[in-house]
Amino acid sequence: MAKPIPVVCAVIENGLGQVLVAQRPAHKHLGLKWEFAGGKVETGEEPAAALIREIHEELGCTIAIVRALPVFTHDYGTVTIEMFPFVCRLAPGSPPPHPHEHVAVRWLAPGELATLDLAAADLPVVADYTAKRG
Repeated sequence: MAKPIPVVCAVIENGLGQVLVAQRPAHKHLGLKWEFAGGKVETGEEPAAALIREIHEELGCTIAIVRALPVFTHDYGTVTIEMFPFVCRLAPGSPPPHPHEHVAVRWLAPGELATLDLAAADLPVVADYTAKRG
């Protein structure tokens, strides 16, 4: 079995009890599904540094990491990923998130996440995030 690809994602909180989700472009893997923004960890890169880089590239904003959520592996059949999810907030002075590589972004209450067509690997992230909010 091939080694899982390390991937990071950000559950970005806005201070109003909402989190940011982004919609994938139609032409990419998992087209038009909603996800927590993030991306692949480059060789030699720490997951936290990868997340800060990916969010800046994809959304044009700067984040501060609040805490890590449990790491897990997800098999999509054609590719297996090792997901490193983090709870984040926008850094002071950061511009608002803008979909540079996504079709759209939305702020939603955590309870609304179940209404979206989320990427399968993000479902455990939602479960861990909502469980820890208590």
